[in-house]
Amino acid sequence: MFNPGWVDLQVNGHNGIDYSDPALTAGKFIKSAEELIASGTEIFLPTIITGPLDKICRNASLIMETVEKYGLTRHIPGIHFEGPFISPVSGAVGAHDPACTCTPTTENIDRLLNAADGKIKIVTLGADCENAAEAVTYLRQHHVAVSVGHHMADYHQVRSAADAGAQLLTHLGNGCPNMIDRHRNPVYAGMAEERLTAMIITDGHHLPAELIKIIIRVKGVDKTIVTSDASSLTGFPPGEYSTLGNRAVLYPDGKLFNPDKQCLVGSASTMSDCMKFLASLDFLTADELVQVGRNNALELLRSTEA
Repeated sequence: MFNPGWVDLQVNGHNGIDYSDPALTAGKFIKSAEELIASGTEIFLPTIITGPLDKICRNASLIMETVEKYGLTRHIPGIHFEGPFISPVSGAVGAHDPACTCTPTTENIDRLLNAADGKIKIVTLGADCENAAEAVTYLRQHHVAVSVGHHMADYHQVRSAADAGAQLLTHLGNGCPNMIDRHRNPVYAGMAEERLTAMIITDGHHLPAELIKIIIRVKGVDKTIVTSDASSLTGFPPGEYSTLGNRAVLYPDGKLFNPDKQCLVGSASTMSDCMKFLASLDFLTADELVQVGRNNALELLRSTEA
């Protein structure tokens, strides 16, 4: 498949390197980044998931200092914090540690901003969190894009976040319990709020093909962004592993699953893999594939420039 240089707004790690690992080093990060870029992902946001604030701030600082030192700012413009301001409810919290979720106060947000040296590009927070709307406004004042997800938010809460300036939905269709209300749930709430662009994972495991088609047809090609949600197990053979603080089974078909929590643990796919699967569904043109796999993400990143 052709590759115009995909843009991935959510990368948790690559080929054995976990960007949320407290033992992350500059050498490990650079190795993974170079390999990921070589795989066809031209631009990406290292994504740090929910954890103790001091530890996730430490990793953000290390990553951005390393990016600057090695001249990779064109490929890695900033950080995506997926949490810690998300719902601790089982299912909604997904593979994140519920004990480390917290309220998005200005003090907590400032700690993230300072750690990333002003280079936070996206923060994922739950639209049902305490202070959610105020946090969205504060983050947008600092040129950070806000994505809502990992929550049990209803339509009114999602709409309130959009009113405050939220722009995105984090991996719509995931980050919620396996069993939800058939009518009032965060998936429908996200699809119904037309101002929010849906980020979706098209690895063939996070969403069934028919739901991918529904989301793209509801949102439109101009309001859809493909992400990989790649984990440190991207490129690994099938087996049982530990990643993102979870026991994870990587199946031969590429599905990465925690049998204890009954949830996915990120993906084991690159953007090239995700775009190949999306192309195989044969309902988007080549230009539309470039739009959802590159152009829309670039436009989002431009919106974060001061």
